[in-house]
Amino acid sequence: MKTLTLKRKTSSSDVKTNKKSGARARVASQYQLHKEKRQKTVTSSETSFTEDKTSVNKTENVQDNSLRSLSHKTRPYQENRKPTRGKRVVSHRAPKKIAIKVQSAPADFNYTKDHIFSLFASCPQGLEAPLFDELTELGFQDVKSGRSGCHFKGDWKDVMRANLWSRVATRILLEVSHAPIFSEDDLYELTLSTPWEYWFGPEHELRVDTSAIASPMKSLQFCNLKVKDGVCDRLRKKEGSRPNINTVRPDARVHAFLEQSSATLYIDTSGVSLFKRGWRFDKGIAPLRENLAAGLLSLAQWNPSIPLIDPFCGSGTILIEAAWKSLNMAPGMYRPFAFERLRQFNRQAWIDMKNKVFDEKKDILQAPILGYDFSPQAIRNARANLKRCKLPINSIEFKPQNALALERPKTAPGMIITNPPYGDRMSVNDQSFWSDWASQLKKEFADWQVFMITEDHDLPKHMRLKPKRRHPVYNGNLDCRLFHFEMVADSYRDK
Repeated sequence: MKTLTLKRKTSSSDVKTNKKSGARARVASQYQLHKEKRQKTVTSSETSFTEDKTSVNKTENVQDNSLRSLSHKTRPYQENRKPTRGKRVVSHRAPKKIAIKVQSAPADFNYTKDHIFSLFASCPQGLEAPLFDELTELGFQDVKSGRSGCHFKGDWKDVMRANLWSRVATRILLEVSHAPIFSEDDLYELTLSTPWEYWFGPEHELRVDTSAIASPMKSLQFCNLKVKDGVCDRLRKKEGSRPNINTVRPDARVHAFLEQSSATLYIDTSGVSLFKRGWRFDKGIAPLRENLAAGLLSLAQWNPSIPLIDPFCGSGTILIEAAWKSLNMAPGMYRPFAFERLRQFNRQAWIDMKNKVFDEKKDILQAPILGYDFSPQAIRNARANLKRCKLPINSIEFKPQNALALERPKTAPGMIITNPPYGDRMSVNDQSFWSDWASQLKKEFADWQVFMITEDHDLPKHMRLKPKRRHPVYNGNLDCRLFHFEMVADSYRDK
């Protein structure tokens, strides 16, 4: 016989409550600790609480809302927790304060005092070595090669001198501030802390450009907007109004350069790119920029005592750059610069510097410079450019000539530096032309050095020659090579 036993009914006080765990429980626990701590603070300062009751209630609501949003968005940081595969573990740390390095001249700055600036000369990729040699030869301090340019130091007269004399640089940028940045707001704060009023003001028209290498910022356009807002807000605060924006012909240019964890702000002292010397209006189909032509002369180690020929001269850029160098003519002597419109511009110091350049200019070339092209129109363009570039009219000889019929001039051995037709300039892909021209070079130009820039990396194979050297260089966006051939009776055959 079974006996039914009734157990005593347990009261609610005897029930053991399970302890909750998980992310939401941890957030709730943090919230409870925060609330208790705040309650103690309020109790200890009862008088203050009574007077500021409204503000305390507002603070409580804000803190409650932030904790609620935290429980939905992210998990709080736990030191020894293993990260879940495929999910990003977010650690909640206090935001870092950025250390801003501002470089600006002192209030008593003038042209007679030596205030040294950090400067950057940009150039086409592949011409860093020629630019380094040029800046060193010009006597600038602490020249260091970088990516697409060189860093160096100098005073304000050096800024003007670099713009006036650099043949290879594209722009001369003056660093005004630098800081580590972690967000677009940090970039704005850096810009807002920079003393732009020293260089320009509301009376100037402004342009802002932003570039980046390995930057985590999602939008360069948004970063550009932040820099522009920072500049304008600074000037409005300091001088009561802001400058207008002009993207075509601005009075002042600001460049922002972003890296992985930092930003540098520059004043552009050049304005229009330095390769625009002011003389080339007539161009061919694919012309070289003037600073690239000057860079090729430097890479070839050409000097004014060596005869020079360009059998595919086009608009004559390489030869005109060589003639300017031979006559000691500064590439910026006939063009304006952005620093002439800045507040710190000293017109008399600039006039004195340019007068010295004109006084030291030479009148006669040291060696012949000859240009040929199969196209009569190209020769007409080259002659028109020669008239505008202020060179003596007979300093360069331009003649229509087929490269396959080119004969050696009655001079000492020299150099051929040329930009032969390739890509869009080649109407017919006739590979036999290159082997025929190589034969002509070996026949007529033994003991000459030949340098050819081309997008066609297989050109030595087409010519059946082995280059002594190949140097990577960019012509705009084209990945090119400057090939060096040494012409001898048994030229290096590519077996």
